[in-house]
Amino acid sequence: MIPAGVGRVPAGFPSPSQDYSDTKIDLTQMLIRDELSTFIVRVSGDSMEDAGIFDGDELIVDRSIEPHDGHVVVAIVDGDMTVKRLRVTSNGVVLQAENTEYPDVEVAELSDLMIWGVATTCLHHL
Repeated sequence: MIPAGVGRVPAGFPSPSQDYSDTKIDLTQMLIRDELSTFIVRVSGDSMEDAGIFDGDELIVDRSIEPHDGHVVVAIVDGDMTVKRLRVTSNGVVLQAENTEYPDVEVAELSDLMIWGVATTCLHHL
């Protein structure tokens, strides 16, 4: 457990009157819903930058969550693992890049697609 500081911290002018807390926070309790089904993966590449996911960030991925349209997922397409936004359309499944420099992945009907897990949190290093 980590000592808790303050509830909220203003990003503008600091307030010297802000109270500090001696309570502890448990990051596992705050960030993980199902410990047995949750993994941390490191992102490689910049295809998800517009979603705030950068090269080297870690994603908390929960394999127990049923993937739905709009979720950021870790998917395996024909043996290749990728992080993309899941889009379910009338024409099929699209794995959408969140960077205009990258094309979306339109999953062909005969492709082998497995949604490995749903990303719930991005741990972004400063």
